[in-house]
Amino acid sequence: MTVDWVCKHHNDLGKEQLYAILRLRVEVFVVEQQCVYQDLDGQDLEGDTHHLMAWNDDQLVAYLRLLDPDLHGGDLIIGRVIVAPSARGTGLGHQMMDEALRQAHKNWPEVPIYLSAQAHLQGYYGRYGFVVVGEEYLEDDIPHIGMRRA
Repeated sequence: MTVDWVCKHHNDLGKEQLYAILRLRVEVFVVEQQCVYQDLDGQDLEGDTHHLMAWNDDQLVAYLRLLDPDLHGGDLIIGRVIVAPSARGTGLGHQMMDEALRQAHKNWPEVPIYLSAQAHLQGYYGRYGFVVVGEEYLEDDIPHIGMRRA
């Protein structure tokens, strides 16, 4: 699948981009995964937060956000990692992690990266240098584990 990668500071997001991001997050996290939670957590538009998007024509097919390390104890936080159902199995998730790490290095060199992974994805994130920190916990009834990359 051919995509265009776009990484934007929240101040530079267009309303159509923000709408597409929120729509995809609700489609997967709330509807597909049946997690009733407040997705709009106040972090999308704060500090130096960036949004990484993969576009196939005018469709958002993958997304994650990079939360400002100055607001999160010095760690860059990768969150809301998502691949649209229509784009799964194409290798897009691997492309997205490569691009996320490239953006992290470009914007926050030498800053450790933290993410809260669904527990069954430990091996996936391990391929990118992430190691488990802490104990497994439930978030929205889904087992998660903290992982960090120094």
